[in-house]
Amino acid sequence: MLATVRRFFAERDVLEVQTPVLGQGTVADPAIVSLQTTDGRYLQTSPEYHMKRLLAAGAPSIYQIGPAFRQGEAGRWHNPEFTMIEWYRLGFDAERLMDEVAALVDVLLGAAHYQRSTYADLLRGRFGSSCESDGGAIAAARALGVQGDVDVAEAMDLLLAEALAALAKSRGRVFVRAFPAALAALARLDADGTAARFELIVDGVEIANGYHELADAEQLAERMATDANRRRQRGLPAVAPDARLLAAQAHGLPDCAGVAVGFDRLVALKLRRDAIAETIAFDWHRA
Repeated sequence: MLATVRRFFAERDVLEVQTPVLGQGTVADPAIVSLQTTDGRYLQTSPEYHMKRLLAAGAPSIYQIGPAFRQGEAGRWHNPEFTMIEWYRLGFDAERLMDEVAALVDVLLGAAHYQRSTYADLLRGRFGSSCESDGGAIAAARALGVQGDVDVAEAMDLLLAEALAALAKSRGRVFVRAFPAALAALARLDADGTAARFELIVDGVEIANGYHELADAEQLAERMATDANRRRQRGLPAVAPDARLLAAQAHGLPDCAGVAVGFDRLVALKLRRDAIAETIAFDWHRA
């Protein structure tokens, strides 16, 4: 399958790159915990930051296949070390990148129909219209049993997870798009105020997470500060803003869209396996 992936990108003139597995910085996203070495460096949760620095330095459309690491993520569809396909396309928006993600998945798994749903439509179908406001989202999260303080982004993440779990009951391929601004992560906002972000769910399994990338360095710094505050509120380890990424974006990140795809999950779906441990030579418990 890896040869097929490389051929797919070669046919589209997307350049393969290799960036560091260990880095001085890491993501501030409060939903992600990084593995840190004794000298203070981080095993990268994604090659995103390094790849964006390459783009800001003048690289063309690029892709990478390699390991990524996330602490505590072990389960049926998770392993603390996993293989990620990540790519960035100059001049693409989220809609165009969704088409390319679908093309790759079709090559690997066979052609199928794709449904496209907005985040709002997905949650409305699961929880009704009351969850559309910030207060409604928090109330819905509490109704699901969440205790203690919960912020809007945390509540919306939980509701999304619950709505996506409902998709696992039926086979199919669904793009969820137009996320709320609170879940923008590193995606830019569209004119209607929603985030230009999407996820692809295949047979109930999350396969891809993509953005029309935020290019404004000031907005990036603001979002990193917000994430740092959320980490403090949740008692997570502090993460300093990545100064090199901020400098690269200040220099000029070109208009582009990027996406991360879980390769081990694709292999499991291809082989009709029930867990990614069956597709990894040595999973976390046997490594």
